[in-house]
Amino acid sequence: MRYAPAIAVGKLVRIAARLRKPGGGSAIPGLIVNRIAPGYLKRTLSGFPQGLVVVSGSSGKSTTTKMLVAILRAHEVSIFTNPSTANISQGLTSALLEQADWRGRVPGDVAVLEMDEGHGALVMQGVDARVVALTNVMVDQIDRFHDSEMVAGMLARIAARAGEAVVLNADDAYLERLAARVAPGVAVRRFGVSAEVLAAAPRGLGNTETSEARLDPADGVVVARVDGASAVLLDGGVERPIGLPARGIHYAVDAAAAYATARAVLGERFSPETASAALSSIPPVFGRGERVRIRDQDVDFVLVQNPASYQLNIDAIPVGTEQILFAIGSDVRDPSYFWPVDASSLGRVSIVSGSKAAEAALMLAYDGVAIDRVEPDLGRALDDFLAAPAPANGVKTIVFTADSMRRTRAHLGLTEAE
Repeated sequence: MRYAPAIAVGKLVRIAARLRKPGGGSAIPGLIVNRIAPGYLKRTLSGFPQGLVVVSGSSGKSTTTKMLVAILRAHEVSIFTNPSTANISQGLTSALLEQADWRGRVPGDVAVLEMDEGHGALVMQGVDARVVALTNVMVDQIDRFHDSEMVAGMLARIAARAGEAVVLNADDAYLERLAARVAPGVAVRRFGVSAEVLAAAPRGLGNTETSEARLDPADGVVVARVDGASAVLLDGGVERPIGLPARGIHYAVDAAAAYATARAVLGERFSPETASAALSSIPPVFGRGERVRIRDQDVDFVLVQNPASYQLNIDAIPVGTEQILFAIGSDVRDPSYFWPVDASSLGRVSIVSGSKAAEAALMLAYDGVAIDRVEPDLGRALDDFLAAPAPANGVKTIVFTADSMRRTRAHLGLTEAE
C-alpha cells in the first residue's frame, strides 16, 4: 500500500494523456510517478517471484526481447515485459503502471525487460537480475554516448547485477573483454555467427570492434546460415532451422541471442523444438522490418537508429525497390553522424522528409542516390507517398529514424501497442 497514492496518480495521468492524444503520452505517467515515488520502479522490478531478465546493448534490444518473451511464453512461463519498447526509466515505470493493480502488484512470474544502456545502468543500481543479455557495442547516439568505451562501461554495470548468468555476443570484442570481469559463480553464455555468415555480411556485423575468432558451436549458440528471412542455428552441434521476422543477418543474431538467453533462464526446462517454433512464428517489432497494411496497400517500415543499424537495414532492402520515403527527424541532432553509411544501394528515393530533410537529401545525393522530391512536411510527404500508384517492383518502403517513426505512426493512426 506504500505506493498506492502514486499509482493512483499515475493511472489517472495515463487515462488523461490517452484521452488527449490517443496512442501518445505513454511515458508521462512514469515520469510523474518516478518523481513522487522514486523507489517504486526499483522495488517493483525486484519483486517478481522468478526474478528479472534484462536485455541491453546498442542495437537489437527490442527484437531480442520480443523473441525471448515469445520463447518463454511458449514454455508456459508467465511474463511481464515492456511491450512498447519503453526502455528508459519513465517508460519502464509506465509499462509497470499499465498492468499494476491499485496496490502496485504486477502480474507475471518473470520480468523480461529491454533496457536502454544508459538508463539501465542507473535503474539497475540496487536491483538484482537473474540473467543479463548483452547484444553488442556500436557507435550510437554520439550526443549521449561519446564513445564505445563509455557504452561498454554502462553495460558492465548492468552485467554486474546478474546473479545467475550473463549472455553475450561472442563476436563483439568489447563484450568478450567484459566477460572476463563477470563475478565468480555467474555463468557466461555466448552466441555468435559462423565464419560463413560473417563472410556473407557485406560490411560486417556493425560492431565497433569485432572479435577475431568465431564462436565454437560447442561453446554456445551459433548462427550457421542465413537465407533471407530464414536461418539455421547450431545448438550443441545440432541444427535448428528457424524463421526470422524480416530479412537480414542482424535478425538471425537477435534470434541466437534470444535462444541462448532462454536456455540460460529455463535450464533443464528448455526445449529446443519449442524455442525454434516460437522464433519462427513472431512478427517484426515496431518498425524493425515491419510490414503494415495502410490504405489498402502494403508498406514496409525500416527503422534506422545508428550508423550500424542504418547500414545493415539499408543493405537488407531488396535492390530495385521503386518507391522509398526517407525521413530523418529531430532525434538526430547532427545528421553527419550517418555520413559513414553507404546508401547507394537504394538507387532512387521518391521523397526525402522530416525535420532534417535537407541534410538527409544532401547525404543521399553524395551516395549517388537519385531523389525525386524533398518535402520537409512529413504529414504531406506521407499522404503523397501513399497516394502514388503501386510500384511495379517491390513494396512501398518507409525508412525513418525514431522521431519520424513516431510521427509517422501518429499521422497514420497506428496507435496500437508497439
